[in-house]
Amino acid sequence: MPRGKRDKTAPRRGGPATPAPSRRAGLLQISGNNIWTRPVSVTSLAHMSPYITDVAAWQESWDRQQEAYLPDREHRFTAMLDAVDAVRDDDRLRLLDLAGGTGTISDRALRRFPHAEVTLVDLDPALLALARASLGDRVTVVTADLNRPDWHAALPHREYDAVLTATALHWLPGERLERLYAELRDLLRPGGILVNADHMPDDALPQLTKRLLDRARDRRAARYAAGAALSWSEWWDRAEADPALRPLVAQRRDIYPSGHSPEWTPPVSWHLSALTAAGFAEVGTVWRGGPDAAVAGVR
Repeated sequence: MPRGKRDKTAPRRGGPATPAPSRRAGLLQISGNNIWTRPVSVTSLAHMSPYITDVAAWQESWDRQQEAYLPDREHRFTAMLDAVDAVRDDDRLRLLDLAGGTGTISDRALRRFPHAEVTLVDLDPALLALARASLGDRVTVVTADLNRPDWHAALPHREYDAVLTATALHWLPGERLERLYAELRDLLRPGGILVNADHMPDDALPQLTKRLLDRARDRRAARYAAGAALSWSEWWDRAEADPALRPLVAQRRDIYPSGHSPEWTPPVSWHLSALTAAGFAEVGTVWRGGPDAAVAGVR
């Protein structure tokens, strides 16, 4: 399930820029509009929930919550990074993590390409706080609304080698996503690549796709019943209970007073047509897992 999907069995993003802490994990603190981390002792951690004190634990809980919806999540990330590796001209890599949330893709990109220059864009203030606290100065974090045509004005660079995004762009209306594909094409250097991994059913397999979705729902319900993962709503309840994240969750509600837009999950064929219309020289599918897929466009 995408980050914005309401969990039917149980069901993004503003805020000012904040300083980027350099520590990978620590106590997430907030004062006014400033968010940072400070070291915490083993003694203090022993008396407090790790979900409250440890940014790494927050990231771990986010990953487990997402994996309940996307059990092959890491497979798609590997395929996306393989595609990026295939188009690199040299050791230089400037990568845009679009609608990057807590920085899952940024983190994996930096593990794969330690010298990459990464920009993460999102609008959700709570998720961006976790991204800043966990990634620190390894990533440039930007607050921007992809619904706005001028969103890219906030980026630190005018050209990127790769743009990666996962389970997020289904929040956008179709006509806006078509325009966004064209905007992303213009941000890429010649030979650069865009990869979008999302819920993209195979329109040639409608009945099989439905059965796969039903099986995934049943497995997810079993994980919840066993206490193996938090649901989407439970995760956000935990975030709201955290004293550092509570005001950011409130900001998030101001941004999305009625929740996110309805899900819109056209088949792969729609995305390939939209990428072609946006001016990409090559388009195709680089990964598929059940009803999900990753499509790529090479400028």
